Amino acid sequence: MYHAIIMAGGAGTRFWPLSTESKPKQFLDILGTGKTFIQMTVARFEGWIPPQNIYIVTNEKYRGLINEQLPDLPDDQIICEPSRNNTAPCILLAALKIRKRDPEATCLFVPSDHLIRDTDAFRENALEALEYASRHEAIVTIGIIPTRPETGYGYIKMEENQDGSVKKVEQFVEKPNLDSAKFYLSSGKYLWNAGMFAWHVNTIIREYHSLAPGIYKILSHGESHYNTGAEEAFLASQYPLTENVSVDFAIMEKSAHVYTVPAGFDWSDLGIWSSVYEASDKDKQGNVCIGGKLLQEEAANNLVTLPQGKQAIIRGLEDFIVIDSGEALLIYPRKNEQEIKKSVAAV
Repeated sequence: MYHAIIMAGGAGTRFWPLSTESKPKQFLDILGTGKTFIQMTVARFEGWIPPQNIYIVTNEKYRGLINEQLPDLPDDQIICEPSRNNTAPCILLAALKIRKRDPEATCLFVPSDHLIRDTDAFRENALEALEYASRHEAIVTIGIIPTRPETGYGYIKMEENQDGSVKKVEQFVEKPNLDSAKFYLSSGKYLWNAGMFAWHVNTIIREYHSLAPGIYKILSHGESHYNTGAEEAFLASQYPLTENVSVDFAIMEKSAHVYTVPAGFDWSDLGIWSSVYEASDKDKQGNVCIGGKLLQEEAANNLVTLPQGKQAIIRGLEDFIVIDSGEALLIYPRKNEQEIKKSVAAV
């Protein structure tokens, strides 16, 4: 049986002032679509993953937001971490819990805050990854065919001279400089690492046993407690002891069993405000306005986000980010966006 695991525990600090520690980006309707990111992610599985097989992995402090935004999701399908220890521990925890319910489960792990509009193509590629992972000892990533020399994403290098649509992964590559990104694009051997991958529960648990034995020892020790009333107390005492490490570093970069499905559907991780600008409809002057009503005069290529119903006038502004949360205001040059995090820390 196929299962979906949606990771929704991040803090989303790059989307300040809309995204805050108490209500991060995955719980916001940043694009003005009428749905939050996590609602759009769950809707992506409608019709091909049974509702009882959809799980949310998050921090305990966000349980109330999930109950509010996904009222039909049962509490036992919300997997809450008592501490933020990155993605490696939470993936093993989800795998152990799901294996107790379905020893032959094959799972697809996805982030909760990415934008995918072509849901049919996503479903096709996801099912291809799940089907392969269900029959082979393999972790199957969904890699995005690059469309530009992007320096903000990690890359997956495929092995050469392979037949079939599922390719063996040669290595994972960190975010490159521009020259390297141009080479990756022209070579046709590299994909963007979208952080989505499929695995059979037994395969991923074996990989943890071999490659991340410290995390495995702590979490597998409580296997008898999972899906019972004793689980919460066990996790409260033991989960914070696990290593704070990403699944990429702990498992993916070390495993000899990683494959990839090259995917051509539209995709963005919407990691910065400029990616929201690129994904949004623009007026004739290249301005984007989300949420309120904008009058622009001699202004171009700006992203403006306003509270619902609020009016704003901008004049003589070009290539700026203007975000009004109602409680805080950000006015920042788009070219300097990478410095926002440092400015927010100062605030």
